[in-house]
Amino acid sequence: MATTWELLETFDGTRVETMPDPENEGETIETTSTGIRDIKVKFTCDDVSPSVVHERFVNVCFDADGEYDADATAVVLGQVANGVANKIAVGVLS
Repeated sequence: MATTWELLETFDGTRVETMPDPENEGETIETTSTGIRDIKVKFTCDDVSPSVVHERFVNVCFDADGEYDADATAVVLGQVANGVANKIAVGVLS
């Protein structure tokens, strides 16, 4: 069962989150978090009908110097995609 993945954000160690402003109806507040060590990913399996889409956060990889390692992260994302495919196959994710 083939499951593909797509990054839903660009990793830079920060994440901007938007939430409703409790003091001003219809307005929003943006907050920026730092020290983020994961990335939001969308996994899609088209081998079943209907297709299954699963979004989750996956930890990123860093090299020996502490810098983000996109290649190592891609390997981990492939491994997580295999796990998602197994969960879809046994019915845990649908």
